[in-house]
Amino acid sequence: MKYAIDHKSPIPLHVQAEALLRTIIAEEDYQAGKLLPNEVDLAKKLAISRTTLRQAINKLVFEGLLVRKKRFGTKVAQAAVSSKSNNWLSFSQEMALRGIPIKNFELHVTWVFPDEALANFFDIKTDRKVLKMERVRGRTDEPFVYFASYFHPRVGLTGDEDFKRPLYEMLENDHSVIATISKEEISARSADHFIAEKLRVTNGSPVLFRKRFVFDQGERPIEYNLGYYKADSFVYTVESSR
Repeated sequence: MKYAIDHKSPIPLHVQAEALLRTIIAEEDYQAGKLLPNEVDLAKKLAISRTTLRQAINKLVFEGLLVRKKRFGTKVAQAAVSSKSNNWLSFSQEMALRGIPIKNFELHVTWVFPDEALANFFDIKTDRKVLKMERVRGRTDEPFVYFASYFHPRVGLTGDEDFKRPLYEMLENDHSVIATISKEEISARSADHFIAEKLRVTNGSPVLFRKRFVFDQGERPIEYNLGYYKADSFVYTVESSR
């Protein structure tokens, strides 16, 4: 098989490299356990940097399609077990799979100056504005979650995007930004006046609070998300495999 990508194409090189890798690993020899071509050699053949190629390989490793061992090589994973990417869904996609119709009660997009904690997470200065998206969402009859998302300026959002679309699908298709890693902190707290008003509950009502830190394939921060869920309307489930 001749390995090549189109350097004149508007499609990012790492996306083309990923597509090529998916074609390569589907071949019978690689399915049978043959090691993938050496990274240095393959990057040279494709006329791309090793970093670009590794970005594509990391995506497939993260999906559980490839396994990589230091000083040994990379090959196709023997079994497709449950992986993080299989569970990587936007809120809209997750609710659709559960058969739950969702209504957007509020949607606000603004540009704000980050506080020190947010600026430190994005590794930017506090005088550089970031896009903030706020949404109140729920069933057709009542809201049960308030989201506040902040996006790194590097992502390239303008504020004119259709944020009613699945978020991570839109980021990938329109901005070539692939949300790959999610780190979360979950805790319980009481609703203050602002959250109580958004979720239509009384002050002090219990809510599930979730912080989500989202990174791209290069483990660069792209989104800082805060979610407040009405406690009696939502169950947050975590599935682990061993």
